[in-house]
Amino acid sequence: MRHGPDRRSVILGLAATGALPLTGFADTRQEAAFVSCCKMRDGHFAAAVLDVDAKLIFHENLDGRGHDSAISPDGAAAVVFARRPGRFALVLDLVRRQRQLAFSAPKDRHFQGHGFFSNDGRLLFATENDFGGERGVMGIYDVAADYRRVGEIDTGGIGPHEALLLSDGRTVAIANGGILTHPDFPRQKLNLDTMAPSLVYADLTSGDIVETVSLSPELHQLSIRHMAEDGRGRIWFGGQFEGARSETVPLAGWHERGRDIQLCGAADTVWQAMSNYIGSVAASADGRRIAMSSPRGNTVLIWDCASGRALEQRSIRDVCGLAPMSGAFLSSDGSGGLELDGAPLRAFDELSWDNHIAVLNRARRSG
Repeated sequence: MRHGPDRRSVILGLAATGALPLTGFADTRQEAAFVSCCKMRDGHFAAAVLDVDAKLIFHENLDGRGHDSAISPDGAAAVVFARRPGRFALVLDLVRRQRQLAFSAPKDRHFQGHGFFSNDGRLLFATENDFGGERGVMGIYDVAADYRRVGEIDTGGIGPHEALLLSDGRTVAIANGGILTHPDFPRQKLNLDTMAPSLVYADLTSGDIVETVSLSPELHQLSIRHMAEDGRGRIWFGGQFEGARSETVPLAGWHERGRDIQLCGAADTVWQAMSNYIGSVAASADGRRIAMSSPRGNTVLIWDCASGRALEQRSIRDVCGLAPMSGAFLSSDGSGGLELDGAPLRAFDELSWDNHIAVLNRARRSG
């Protein structure tokens, strides 16, 4: 970690609503349950807040394309992050249903699209790219000081993407995708021949890396991107393969602390259906099932955590966002549709959903 204030003391111590007419509005008394980014039909980007029935409560315009959101432990705020390599973050007040404030990554950093709050809600952690140093970091932001950046933690790899605060409340799992990028070359991947993805565990109390695991050398081009924790504390991950399109590789796996990575076993036809790309990973509310989506393959896979077997393969066009809902999985697609366990739930003709659905604790518990 770099300073700001003393590293241990930092970690331990501390516009108006969019007015486009949208269908499917919730009862005004309903509480927020889900947050997702979207693109409106007129071309601008927004963050949308939904209730427990997946009806729209309100939305706010974004400065550019958004990716994922971090939800505060009390459910009062959501921080929406720019898609890599963006630098903006927007804080939504989920109680007053309005924009609260916006902040930016430092000039020599950019956001990687994901983040999370500490369990006490006092700090926000965001995955970032130190593009000058060719390394990944997690920026640390003081919530009470209007999200002032107060330090950072090295992620032990290049291209960190999703980071999860685990159920013990102090360990974070970080997916280092291994892909070197630079904002001067937006969306270009600069090291595909030498990329080295890894799954890293860091202790938020000390800022130290406590465990690192990697894929076998022949899978060094499988970028670990998205993750979920199951009910036994294991991390399930989905990757995006940067090798030849003609190759078929296992795109997913799981990891238990102190052991090697285990790859998910499935027929080649299953992996081929995912088109070398997993866009989102989510755990069911009871932690017994894992869902993985592929917008390129128009596919959702459901895994059984106990056996490691694929239970179901669903076909949904341009599907990506996933979240637990009512004992099932909510999914979103690029045509504005929401599905519940694969069946159409709601359609929004005015927008296209983006990559992820963030879920509030109250909605997760209701599942």
